[in-house]
This record gives sequence, structure tokens and C-alpha cells, in this order.
Amino acid sequence: MQSIGEWWMWAGFIVFVIAMLLLDLLVLGGRTAHKVSPKEALSWSLAWVSLALLFSGLLWWYLNSTVGRVIADQKTLEFLAGYLIEKSLSVDNVFVFLMIFGFFAVPAELQRRVLIYGVVGAIVLRAVMILLGVWLVSQISWVLYIFGAFLVITGIKMILFAEHEPDLNKNPLLNWLRNHLRVTETFQGEKFFVMRDGLRYVTPLFLVLILIEISDVIFAVDSIPAIFAITTDPFIVFTSNIFAIMGLRALYFLLADMADRFHLLKYGLAVVLLFVGGKMLAAYWYHIPIQWSLGIVATIILVSVVLSLLLTKNKPNAA
Repeated sequence: MQSIGEWWMWAGFIVFVIAMLLLDLLVLGGRTAHKVSPKEALSWSLAWVSLALLFSGLLWWYLNSTVGRVIADQKTLEFLAGYLIEKSLSVDNVFVFLMIFGFFAVPAELQRRVLIYGVVGAIVLRAVMILLGVWLVSQISWVLYIFGAFLVITGIKMILFAEHEPDLNKNPLLNWLRNHLRVTETFQGEKFFVMRDGLRYVTPLFLVLILIEISDVIFAVDSIPAIFAITTDPFIVFTSNIFAIMGLRALYFLLADMADRFHLLKYGLAVVLLFVGGKMLAAYWYHIPIQWSLGIVATIILVSVVLSLLLTKNKPNAA
């Protein structure tokens, strides 16, 4: 499958991702338990969005000087549309993270470390799933129609069950972990494992990490097929996905205290999936220009956010 990504572009991007993770883990307080303030979350969110936009600008500049403006415009729009879709769909992760942290009553100062490791695991899992998706598309072209149908079904299910709150007490994976692992009764700081009487125990924080990782796998099944409606270029698929994932933790802390004000966003995300799935199913008869796709997705998200804020502005519990 053709791609604009040269080997040095792949290598450079991977080095960039590793460097940013190490910067967060070792320099900017990633190893220190503390509650992330809204100001810190906003700063990191703006930083990640700015880096994604800077990347798109550098990509356009490089392609414009090597293969011409037409391809540069096309690939840059593909990246921006893919990034917007992945960023939007990652909001659904935030709601699930809130449910998991609330169920386990995870202290705010411990949530940061779980999400750091969650992001690292998500990057590895996404890379594997993207490679698998690219291989499938290259080998079986009509698999895109299966992706489209799957996204339409998922969008319908999201609308029907938008107000449904899963009961984690009935989660089979959590029950299996509790029955097969020695779990401490309380959190042990930021530790995932502790030794007691010569036996290794896992802490509730480890169970939280497992559920966070599993939830990302589930959401990746939705979000990765969605970007194939925009592009099948492996480099664009990978970079847009990773930029969205790298900013997920900051987005969580930014929205955590006011998630109730964005209750219509779930419906907006469902409509995005319906649009993207429909676009894939209709591709044989009509190709929607990439700039239209970008504008439509942005409009859906903006409308759902604005309506959510308007409908909750007078509620006493809206923060």
C-alpha cells in the first residue's frame, strides 16, 4: 500500500513520541503523585493540539516541496480530518475513565500515573491494530464496507444506549481478576504490586489499569476503522491516531470536573460514526471530498458541545 511516509519520517515520529513520553514520565512530574489542576490540563491540551497542527504544517511544507501542492493539500487535510475524528471519538474514553475511577474511588492524585501507563499501552495496542487494519485493507479491498457497516451499527447502538450506565460489579473480566488474583483491600499509594508475607499482591490500582487498557482496545475497534473512511495511508492513519491518544490524558483531566455538562456529546459522537460509516458504504457510488468530511465532523461536534452547554447552563450541579 502506497504511503507518503519515508523510513526516516516513521523513525523521527517514533523518536518524538518516545521523547515526549519520557519527558512526561521523568521530567514534568509524571513520577510525582499529585492532582492535575484544570490549568495544567488546559496547558497540556493546548500543547498537544498545537503540536498536531505544527506537524500538519511541517507535513504540508515537506510534501509541497517534494511532490507538489495538490498532494500536500490532500494529505494534510487527511491528517487533520483523521486527527479530528480520532480526537472526537477519544472523548468517549473520558466518560468510561470517569466511570472506572468513580467505581474504584481512585484518589485524584493517583489517576495521573494510571493514565500515563494507560497511554503507553494504548500506543502499543493501536500500533498493532493499525498495522493489522492496513494489511486487511491492502489484501481485501471490500473489507472497508464491513468497517462501514460496523460503524453504522455501533453508532446506532451508541444512540440507543447513550444513557445506559454499565454496572462494573457485573463485569466478567473484573470478577475473574478478583477471583484469581490476590488483591489488597486498599490502595498502596501509586504501587501496582506489593509483597505481603512473601506473597505478591496486586492493588486495586492494578485492576483499574487493566480495565483502562481493555476499554481502549474496545474503543480502538471503533476509531481505527473510522479513519479508513478518510485515508488508507498507513503514515497518516498512525500519526493522527497517536497524536489523539497522546492528548487523551490531558483531555480527561480537562473534562473530568464538568463531564455532566457535555451529556449530548455522546449523541454527537454517535452521529459522527453514522456519518463515517455511511461515507464508507457509499464510497462506490459517491466520494465525499475530504474537506467536506472535515467540515461535517467539526460541525457535528461543535453543535453537540454548544447544545450541551446551553441546556445545562442553569443547572445548579453544572460546573
